Amino acid sequence: MSEEEVLKLLSKISYFSELDSAALKHVASATIQETYETGQFTFMEGEPCIGLYVVKSGWLRAVKISSSGREQVIRFVGPGEAFNEVGVLTGGVNVVSVEALEPSKVLIVQRKELLNLVDKHPCLAKSIIENLAQRVLYAMNLVTDLSLRSVESRLARFLIEESDANTINRKKWATQAAIAARIGTVPVVINRAFRAFVEDNLIELEREKIRILDPDELQNIALSNE
Repeated sequence: MSEEEVLKLLSKISYFSELDSAALKHVASATIQETYETGQFTFMEGEPCIGLYVVKSGWLRAVKISSSGREQVIRFVGPGEAFNEVGVLTGGVNVVSVEALEPSKVLIVQRKELLNLVDKHPCLAKSIIENLAQRVLYAMNLVTDLSLRSVESRLARFLIEESDANTINRKKWATQAAIAARIGTVPVVINRAFRAFVEDNLIELEREKIRILDPDELQNIALSNE
């Protein structure tokens, strides 16, 4: 990427959108560009944190992996999104592992330079704090879902949140197994839940799309704690 392309991408990230041109160029100068193939990890949990990652193209997933190999997907990240804020600010250690779901290009704003900018620019610090607050709220909701809601309720909520005009356009990697890892269950259980939704005429499954046929009932299931 050219310097102009880097600056354009960074300026669209909420963290950097209010920086003046000089500060933004300073960020760009501290940026590394990397490319990852499908299945390649950008970093692993517990490794030293290099910096803040910004996705130029492709999709990746942040995941926690247990000693037994069980996975819990924390979030999916795509073009124009940033990730690894927590690693930057919590002692410099990655707190999740991140895997490329398809060929992906990212920018990495080096940790040391980013922390220096936080000291100099209150608007950057405020933006990071607000984003981290959203991440904490998301984590609290995830814990609540895993502890108190059924798989059907969690799946219904996932479908509603991911839909646009009652349609979800499925990425090639968005398999039922991937969705199972996202909502904290296993493929055999998620497959059963999908079949039940289809049989009840709540959704329609297609190869590249999921159509929501009864959004009101799906919303009721999403709000249910049973």
